[in-house]
Parts: sequence; C-alpha cells; structure tokens
Amino acid sequence: MKRKVLLVEDNPQNRYLITFLLEKSGYEVVIAEDGEEAVEAVPQHRPDVILMDVQLPKIDGYEATRRIKSDERFSAIPVLALTAHSMKGDRAKALEAGCDDYITKPVDIDVLLRRIEEVLGPQPGSAS
Repeated sequence: MKRKVLLVEDNPQNRYLITFLLEKSGYEVVIAEDGEEAVEAVPQHRPDVILMDVQLPKIDGYEATRRIKSDERFSAIPVLALTAHSMKGDRAKALEAGCDDYITKPVDIDVLLRRIEEVLGPQPGSAS
C-alpha cells in the first residue's frame, strides 16, 4: 500500500514537479492549494506526511499546521515545512508552529525523500 503525502503548495510548477517526483518514488500524492484546503484535506485523506508550503493564500502554512496539530486525531502526522525563506529565525518559526522539519526551496528531491523516510521510515519495498 502506497504511503500518502498531502502536498500543500500554491505554485502550479512546484506542485507538478514535486508530485511527479514523489509519485515516481512510490508515494500517493494528494494536493491542497491553500491553507484552508490543507486543513479540510487532512480528515478526508488521512495522509501519512504533510509537505506544507508556508506562504499560502487564505491562511498561511504556519496557521494551517497549528490547526492540524491542535486536533489530537492528527497531531502525530509529520509536517515538513517547505519554504523559500532561509533567514535566521525561519526554521524556529516553522518548528514553533508545529512543523517537524524545515526544507528550503528550491527543493532538492533527494533531501526531501530522505527527510520523508526519516519521519516515516523507508518506503515499503524500497532498498533503503
């Protein structure tokens, strides 16, 4: 059974590229284009991990993460922040909001896959 990734990303090119690479690596990908869609998608799709862009329309990724993590049914789902911000304090802000890790854009797919495996364990059937 494929592990499910909720990709929360408002940029169509980033969505396409990350989805393609994750699916090629054996993951099922569910998309949310803004923070509100992300909060609504979690109970519906029950992802194994969430990749959360932090700059999103409607509600930002920090607030969406806070809302998801405040629900005890979903608080254990790992959230990896994806952001173009790499200023001092940005990582702390993401972790404070409840993110489990922080990955800068442009996303290095090898780093992303490694971080997903670190929070979930190796993909079933992978050689890792």
